Amino acid sequence: MFQITPNRRDITDKFIKHDSTMLNQVYGTDQVTPYWIADMDFPIASPISHALQQLVHRETYSYEFDSKTVFQPISDWNRDRHQLALNPEHFVQVPGVLSAIALLIREFTQLGEGVLIQTPVYHQFRRLIESAGRKAVSNTLSIDNQRYVMDVEQFEQQLASGDVRMVLLCNPHNPVGRVWTQTELSTMISIARKHNVLVISDEVHADIVFEGSTFTSVASLGYENSLTILGSPAKNFGLNSLSNGYIYSDNESLRQQIKATTASMSLDHGNVFSTYATIAAYQHGKEWFDGFLAYTQQTRDWIVSFMKAELPDVTTFLPEGTNQIWFDFSGLGLESNELKSLLTKQAKMALTPGTWFGEPNENFYRMNFAAPREQVQTSLQLLKTALDSRS
Repeated sequence: MFQITPNRRDITDKFIKHDSTMLNQVYGTDQVTPYWIADMDFPIASPISHALQQLVHRETYSYEFDSKTVFQPISDWNRDRHQLALNPEHFVQVPGVLSAIALLIREFTQLGEGVLIQTPVYHQFRRLIESAGRKAVSNTLSIDNQRYVMDVEQFEQQLASGDVRMVLLCNPHNPVGRVWTQTELSTMISIARKHNVLVISDEVHADIVFEGSTFTSVASLGYENSLTILGSPAKNFGLNSLSNGYIYSDNESLRQQIKATTASMSLDHGNVFSTYATIAAYQHGKEWFDGFLAYTQQTRDWIVSFMKAELPDVTTFLPEGTNQIWFDFSGLGLESNELKSLLTKQAKMALTPGTWFGEPNENFYRMNFAAPREQVQTSLQLLKTALDSRS
């Protein structure tokens, strides 16, 4: 059963979001409530804890690599949740989602070639592309009636130029919260097929989709020149520092190429903790996850309602999925340094700067709301009080 009791902390914790050095470096203070890291502030599902406790109780950590066992629960979960038929034999295990993306960039593009990203987007995408000696090509998302949409015309032009060898898709999209529709994805795939460009789809937030939206995986669209990254329980189940990543493709040629590379680097197996945790999550975590999703949707709805009623000058983009909400504070008329001071020194909130995601406007910030609702409410009330004191 899902519980909102905050996680217990002790002096051994090294959580990034609470790291004083990093907070002071980014925000100029560590006296802030952290909403800047995309993880959750809830105890994990008890079946996962039980599985991990059983491993510890054995007090033996002999070689135990059983990666294949995990693929059937992932397939079953996607069948039941998304009516998505995934062949358990078509997965490849990797250490994590980011390492998977890094591997795919190096495996399927050459130095200097372009990898397209749809900005503003998760900042690690650009880092992985550029650190591999490739060129990040920005297909900037457009805003239509407070909702982000793909710039299809620019997308076609960029692929037609021949400078783009790979499209790195974020679905659902972090940070703007879009859950791309089947029509949007089909249009994108048709253009990619026309120009024979490989599509890599990061679908790590696939299950965190709210009422009114439906997740569509690229794996369901029949495009052979595509790879999807599915199966990491990190975002679903709060296992960010524990989980592995899983690449999926129905294209045997692509899959065998990846398998050969991961095997050559001994990256094709997990560790016993991540494997057992993942199996427990997908086999026994449904009740917990449904509770988590319902709770965070209610938190999302409260934030949107509060911002509209109490802080109408702040543009709030309704997230269709993910536990991230995207704000544009331009309507407050503050200089960027004034806004940062308001958020960090007065409201005591550590939000993620939008510039990290490739957003040139310094008034944009992302907030992770996978936290106890009372804490979120207190923070936003404090923000309103700080703004009221300025008028």
